Amino acid sequence: MSKNVLAVIDMQNDFIDGALGTKEAQAIVADVADCIKKALERGDEVVYTRDTHFDNYMDTQEGRNLPVPHCIKGTAGWEIRDELKALQNNDTKVFDKLTFGSVELATYLKTVDGLESVTLIGLCTDICVISNAMVIKANLPEVAINVVENCCAGVTPQSHQNALEAMKMCQIMVR
Repeated sequence: MSKNVLAVIDMQNDFIDGALGTKEAQAIVADVADCIKKALERGDEVVYTRDTHFDNYMDTQEGRNLPVPHCIKGTAGWEIRDELKALQNNDTKVFDKLTFGSVELATYLKTVDGLESVTLIGLCTDICVISNAMVIKANLPEVAINVVENCCAGVTPQSHQNALEAMKMCQIMVR
């Protein structure tokens, strides 16, 4: 029996309409919710990542390079969007990550018996989605990795497209 996992990457308020929000991120929320609902109906596991920073964000390397405090743990901006959080249950795994890609997510996926595919959706295509896709690909080279184009948004439309093309070159299927 195959096992498929849907990874919802950083669908947090600060990336949607908060400190780093964009109209493109706002536009995918309904599609992301539909994708999650379909995965749950198929019996796929759905996991989430959550970009997580702290009050010292501006003192970190990321903070010096992107001086916009965001996703500070415990704030409304750090929370996963309400309509997506409503699709979680008590068993839903949420991986807090301190950087772009989640080693913990990849490590967890290595423990999933019969894992056949991982599909990624969320934000931002050109930073955290691509980073997680590459970390997963490096750790699970024989598992099919997919990205749903209309359920992702980048910092800009052009950087979104660039990231999709880069992932295709690394044998990540974009659909």
